[in-house]
Amino acid sequence: MEKLLPLAEKLGARLKARNQTIAIAESSTGGLLSAALLSVAGASAYFRGGGVIYTAQARKGLLDIPTPLPASIERASTEPYALLLADTVRGRLDADWGLGETGAAGPAGNRYGDKAGHTCIAVVGAAFSKAITLETGSDDRVANMRAFAVRALELLAEALD
Repeated sequence: MEKLLPLAEKLGARLKARNQTIAIAESSTGGLLSAALLSVAGASAYFRGGGVIYTAQARKGLLDIPTPLPASIERASTEPYALLLADTVRGRLDADWGLGETGAAGPAGNRYGDKAGHTCIAVVGAAFSKAITLETGSDDRVANMRAFAVRALELLAEALD
């Protein structure tokens, strides 16, 4: 949390200064992204909302993304799926930026064969769209959740630069 909260504070200030908003669809971070961004006083100026999209039921109920997934997306826990999450939450909450995260925090991998410590993160904006994969090599669930959240906010910082 030592890195996460100061980073969120800087990003919140940037978003406020730019008069821009963000929406979050996170999975294996379990709400840490939203919590970090909401820890900043005045977050209502830039935080449109977020959801922990941890199951197919949440994906369908909160984002109206069907099961099975669109044909262009093989499965969850991939960069294309992270982009779909980011773009969908951005559109549904009418935000300037969307951030999507999906992965396997641990201690075991996910049903798709990804090992613990795997996440895909995407940030989408009007003139920015990027997805990345992070592999920590660790099965420490809490440490992975924190690492995933920090890397997601670092990607947002890149988008805002």
